[in-house]
Amino acid sequence: MENEKKAKEKTTAELAAYIDHSVLKPDFTETEIRKYIKEGIDFGCKTVCVNPSSLPIIRELCKDTKTGICAVCDFPFGLSSTMSKIKQIEDICRQRDIEDLDIVANYGWIKSGLWKETKEQFKAVTDACHQYGSIIKIIFETDALTLDEVLKATEIACSVGVDFVKTSTGFYTGDSNNGATVEVIKVMLDNAKGNTKVKASGGIRDRDKFFNFIDMGVKRIGIGCKSTPVVLGL
Repeated sequence: MENEKKAKEKTTAELAAYIDHSVLKPDFTETEIRKYIKEGIDFGCKTVCVNPSSLPIIRELCKDTKTGICAVCDFPFGLSSTMSKIKQIEDICRQRDIEDLDIVANYGWIKSGLWKETKEQFKAVTDACHQYGSIIKIIFETDALTLDEVLKATEIACSVGVDFVKTSTGFYTGDSNNGATVEVIKVMLDNAKGNTKVKASGGIRDRDKFFNFIDMGVKRIGIGCKSTPVVLGL
């Protein structure tokens, strides 16, 4: 059995290895994008997460570093058709240097109980990512869902081979924008049962929350670029 250290006992490098350092705000200038990507690399984050339009920049900056490239797809609403999602994946991943791809589920379908359509789309986008050797994380936008809907979506994602289920985009415009919560993470972890990993994202801006999710068993955590030094204690 894995004898995992508590988060407070981990080194800064070990903590940074959990982080997808997110550089996603649509109003960032190229200068800001370069600045925040470089910071994520310097912090030793697992990946830096960018919009597809920033891929030329991140490819330049991440070359010959230990930080991987994470791209978002159909972000932040997830409302493209399945074929459009696949075409986007092909365009993003065709150079085979995308370590992770975070794609938004059609959470309106989940809320509608369209489980057959949801499963078919999860399977199609997962197969497309794996064709290029990329890890796929499916974002549920859990603030829009009930815990029962999160449970069912997690079960479906696990059944088709998704690598990670993820809570939030950080850009939800509905009634609440809590992002990752203990209740949601527990449902995801309990139903993934170790077969699919869990990524917590959204509203994680302090060390207590960051440490708690690590200790719960979350394997990846999305942190906004301005909060990364805070959660790392830098």
